[in-house]
Amino acid sequence: MKKTNLFTQTTTRYLLGILFVIALVFSSCTKDEDAAPEPAPELPPEASFVMNFTDFTEADTTAYKSSDSYQNWGYSAANVLVWNVVLTVTLAVPVASFYEAFNHEGVFDPATDSWVWSYNFVANGVAHLAELHASLVDDGVKWEMYISKNNHYTDFLWYSGVSNLSNTNGYWELNKTPQTPSDFLYIEWNRDPVNGTADIKYTNIIQGNADNGSYIYYGVNEQLPYNRFYDIYSSSKDNITNIEWHNVNVEGRVRDELHFGHFDWNCWDANLLDTDCE
Repeated sequence: MKKTNLFTQTTTRYLLGILFVIALVFSSCTKDEDAAPEPAPELPPEASFVMNFTDFTEADTTAYKSSDSYQNWGYSAANVLVWNVVLTVTLAVPVASFYEAFNHEGVFDPATDSWVWSYNFVANGVAHLAELHASLVDDGVKWEMYISKNNHYTDFLWYSGVSNLSNTNGYWELNKTPQTPSDFLYIEWNRDPVNGTADIKYTNIIQGNADNGSYIYYGVNEQLPYNRFYDIYSSSKDNITNIEWHNVNVEGRVRDELHFGHFDWNCWDANLLDTDCE
């Protein structure tokens, strides 16, 4: 009896040992499968989504409103203002959702093999819920922003896009609104931190719209005499307005064949006053 008990106890311990090892292996596999393969991807820069409209403001012309001497700069500012107003109103919710993402960390979701930034944000004085998803693709990182508003809509895919792993270029595609869930805006962006160049382009992609294909294109090149530019194209008029200026001394120039009757440059000086181009 003692030998039998001893044999039984030894066998039981042996089997328990094997089961314990198996359990550890499965536990280890489960943890590895659930764990994120690497840290969450870096969010694309804010300038990849939001164009700089701060260089042309009405306040800058206050001293010259009584004269006709700032027409070149004024015409440039008016063209930029049209896009600024439309986009500021229409993009209020997606822009607020994107800005808020930088205050949160992405959490890996093994079920979808992606990282998720989940948070609340306020746009137009109303609370919203955002879920930004990031997944690795051949081209870099695919981004999808789902937005919910209590009692109005849930998980509306407001915008999506792809950025490369070095965060030097990419694109976004935006739908208009949850009430009008159709193509609205295509954003392309590039940046080169080494050379100090960057650009972003908004293109109207509303199907059947008279201005489909119209765009505003903003760029920075610190190595040029005029280190900022806007190109504004109207597809309905088949006309382009080119604007170049320096962001510090504010001198600049504009050309627009339809408006000026020629395609030569028209300049303004450091006081925004019209001046002859050199």
